[in-house]
Amino acid sequence: MKIIEYPDKSQWKEILKRPSLNAVDLTETVRGILDKIRDGGDKAVLECEVMFDRVQLDCLSVSEKELKEAEELLSDDLKQAILSAQKNIERFHAAQHFEGKKVETTSGVTCWQKAVAIEKVGLYIPGGTAPLFSTVLMLAIPARIAGCKEIVLCTPPNREGKVHPAILYAACMAGVSKIFKAGGVQAIGAMAYGTESIPKVYKIFGPGNQYVTAAKQLVSLHDVAIDMPAGPSEVEVLADVSANPVFVAADLLSQAEHGVDSQAILITTSSELLQCVIGEVERQLVNLSRKDIAEQSLSNSKLILARSIDEAIDMTNEYAPEHLIIEAEDYMKIADRIVNAGSVFLGAYSPESAGDYASGTNHTLPTNGYAKAYSGVSLDSFIRKITFQEITRQGIEAIGPVIEVMAANELLDAHRNAVSVRLQYLKTRKV
Repeated sequence: MKIIEYPDKSQWKEILKRPSLNAVDLTETVRGILDKIRDGGDKAVLECEVMFDRVQLDCLSVSEKELKEAEELLSDDLKQAILSAQKNIERFHAAQHFEGKKVETTSGVTCWQKAVAIEKVGLYIPGGTAPLFSTVLMLAIPARIAGCKEIVLCTPPNREGKVHPAILYAACMAGVSKIFKAGGVQAIGAMAYGTESIPKVYKIFGPGNQYVTAAKQLVSLHDVAIDMPAGPSEVEVLADVSANPVFVAADLLSQAEHGVDSQAILITTSSELLQCVIGEVERQLVNLSRKDIAEQSLSNSKLILARSIDEAIDMTNEYAPEHLIIEAEDYMKIADRIVNAGSVFLGAYSPESAGDYASGTNHTLPTNGYAKAYSGVSLDSFIRKITFQEITRQGIEAIGPVIEVMAANELLDAHRNAVSVRLQYLKTRKV
C-alpha cells in the first residue's frame, strides 16, 4: 500500500485514480465479442464459454434437476443465513414503493405518475474467483417486489459446467424465472440481443470486471438499458485518531480480497492510526485464504494522511467511493457533509460486509467515481414512471393561451394549432 502524506489539492486527481486497463484495447476486444454473440446466438455463447470459462457445455440452461441438487448440497446454516438476509433485503426494498399523487397544477389540469415494472430484466452474477450468491438476492428481490414478469439470470459455470449451488438456491428463493450458464461479455451480449435460449431483456443489472462493465456500456448505446457502470469494487475508510486500527485493517482487506483490480483507500487525520493500520494489515493478511488476490489488490491501494477532517471530507467527495466507512468520533456530523458515495457505513460497528450481505441495503453500487451521478440499485431501478394528465374544458381555457404563445415563439405552428382548434371549438359551444 502506498503512503501519501498531506497531498496538495492539485495532486488529488492523480492520487485518487482507479486501476484500469487500456481503454481502447479493452473496448475493441469487447466489441468483437459482442458482435460475435449478436450474429451467432447460442453457438457463439457456447464457443465463448470454451474460450473464456474453459468449459464445454451441451446446454446453456440450468435444469430443474440441477436446482433440486443445489438445495440438497447446501448446509442448513447457509440456507438459513440466505433466508435471514433475504428477509432484511425484502423489508428495506418493500419500503421503497412509489406512491403517485394526483396534482392539480392549475384549475382543470390534473397530472400524476404511475409506477410500472420493467417487464423483462437480466441479472448478471459474477462467478470468477468467488460465488456471489449475495448479489442474486440484491438484484432478484427488488425485481420481484417491483413486479417484473421475467427475471433472467446469467452466471459463469465452473470447469465442470456447474453453477455454484448457493447461487442456484438464492435464485430460487428470490424468484428468478430462468437461469443460464454464461459469463462475462458473452452473457451481457446474450441478454442484450437475445439468443435461441437466452431471452432478450429490457434492462441489465449487475456488477462485473472491466470487461463486463465495458460490455454493458456498449450495449446500452443502442440495444438495452443498464443499471449503472458497476466495475471493480472499492472501499474508502475515513478515520480519525479514535478509530480502531484492527477494524480499519479488516475493512480494507475485506475489499481487497474481491479481486486484483479492487481498490482500498484509507484517508485519515492521524499518522499514529496510519502506522498502526499498516501493521494490522500485514498481520491479518497472512491468515486470509485469498491472500494472493488481496496482496495484488493492495498494490492499487493507498493510505492518505490529511491535514484536517475538512480536507479528508473534501477528498472523499472528490473520490466518490462505492463504499465509504466512517470510523470517526463525530461520524454523524461527517456523514451530513458527504455528497458523493454509493453506500455509507457509520461508526466502528458498521462494516461494509454488513451491506454486502444482510443489513438490507443494496450492494450493487456505482464505482469508478460514478457515485457523483448515479445511485445504487433500489426498487426504483426496476420500475418506470409513466406520467398522465387530464385537462378539462376549464383547464384548456386556462393554459391554452400560454401554450399558444410559447409554441408560436418556438416557431412550431402545428403545436400552437393543436390548442387553437380546441379553443375555437369551445367558443362555438354553450357554456
